[in-house]
Amino acid sequence: MNTQVTAPSTTTATDKPPVLAHMEEILARQKAAYRRMPFPTADERIDRLNRLRKVLVKYTEEICQAISDDFGNRSVHETKIGEILTCLEHIKYSVKHVNGWMKPSKRHINALHMPAKGWVQYQPLGVVGIMAPWNYPLVLSVGPLICALTAGNHAMLKISSSSPRFGKVLERALAEAFSEDVVAVINGGGVISDAFCRMPFDQITFTGSPSVGKTVMAAAAENLVPVLLELGGKSPAVVHSSMDLKDVSERLTMGKFWNAGQTCVAPDYVFVPRGRTAELIEGMRHHISNFYPTLRDNKDFTSIINDRQYNRLQGWLEDAAAKGATITVINPANENLDGTRKIAPTLISNVTEDMKVAQEEIFGPILVVREYDSMPQVVEHINDRPRPLAMYYFDYDQDRAERLSRQTHSGHFGINAVITHVAQDDLPFGGVGNSGMGKYHGHEGFLTMSHARSVMMKPRFYALRTILPPFGKPVHKIMYKAFIR
Repeated sequence: MNTQVTAPSTTTATDKPPVLAHMEEILARQKAAYRRMPFPTADERIDRLNRLRKVLVKYTEEICQAISDDFGNRSVHETKIGEILTCLEHIKYSVKHVNGWMKPSKRHINALHMPAKGWVQYQPLGVVGIMAPWNYPLVLSVGPLICALTAGNHAMLKISSSSPRFGKVLERALAEAFSEDVVAVINGGGVISDAFCRMPFDQITFTGSPSVGKTVMAAAAENLVPVLLELGGKSPAVVHSSMDLKDVSERLTMGKFWNAGQTCVAPDYVFVPRGRTAELIEGMRHHISNFYPTLRDNKDFTSIINDRQYNRLQGWLEDAAAKGATITVINPANENLDGTRKIAPTLISNVTEDMKVAQEEIFGPILVVREYDSMPQVVEHINDRPRPLAMYYFDYDQDRAERLSRQTHSGHFGINAVITHVAQDDLPFGGVGNSGMGKYHGHEGFLTMSHARSVMMKPRFYALRTILPPFGKPVHKIMYKAFIR
């Protein structure tokens, strides 16, 4: 992903750029506003969520067009389905459940300390900083914002410099719904991104690459700011030998080539049984041709976001070809795509470990196809590598699926479905290990962006008086016998 954070800034207070001073001023105002209302009621939170919903509906067409313009071409239908509707459903779900989530959770008090009561109170953190990438700029900025508002927080959203048109529209839309001391949008990159992740927020949510995630985490540590990191990685798909590849190829085609593969949970490579590569390729060729009969002027097929990402992908294709990979380009109308920043759906087989496509997250319309002889071989391959954000398994046998899920780690384990778990409000979203830390969406999002504060209350009668010093009284001996058995 494209969110960039530079080396530590050497800017002094006297020569600080105005935009950085403005960011600090907004944060100070948000913290002051939060202190004035440190625990918004459920009705107040619902009102904020409904205001957010209203402007998302109002600005839908502008948002879709701005994102398409930032990409060069991005299907407005992909944006409406994958981002607008996903956010609206998330808001609806949060509005329905926020009352219940806010209720204190009663906890047990052990017998030694009775009589007493204990519970957990879910307190807003304060001000949350949200750093969004360019690939799904709405759902990966507004999605965390929904969790932040549901938990009673204020928020500052840092939009990727690769999404400038979208950033301007979102800034205008959210300014219509909220005063800047509740929600604010920050646009720009470079020194702005660097300064943003060093600000003393009460939490930072970052979506991007593992390498930049490390930089963000180190910067946040300067102020001991907790971080929620969603970092991607090489998400595998595994196909059991019992599967009909017609079913598999349709689902893989949808998940891999939605947004031209620029999806953090898109399948990066797929394991198929030995000798079935050609069958999978033909199945995917069929579905690609149905989904995208043309590519060049097809508004449904998305461009690569910018020249940097386009050149990276083309370089990796050249690297794989030079090292002996078999490259199958699926361009149904055999069009010349020069000048469009579009890359035709591409399947790569006979891949070796020295190829870039085998080492790095692809993040484009390129799928690596690997063959396997046994499931233990697959498990070993996956477990020898950093834990991915998602893993997908195709098999209608639930017992085998459960066995594989217990043998591997990933942020999500999908059975016969790819990428759509991101749109499920009641499923936590996030990575594990190299693919991230922390979860959001739904209840987990509320919990992640709340402080679970323990509360214990003693009545007027103080039973502990009986066991206070001096020790060695008969009551102590009775107590030890009662509790130590």
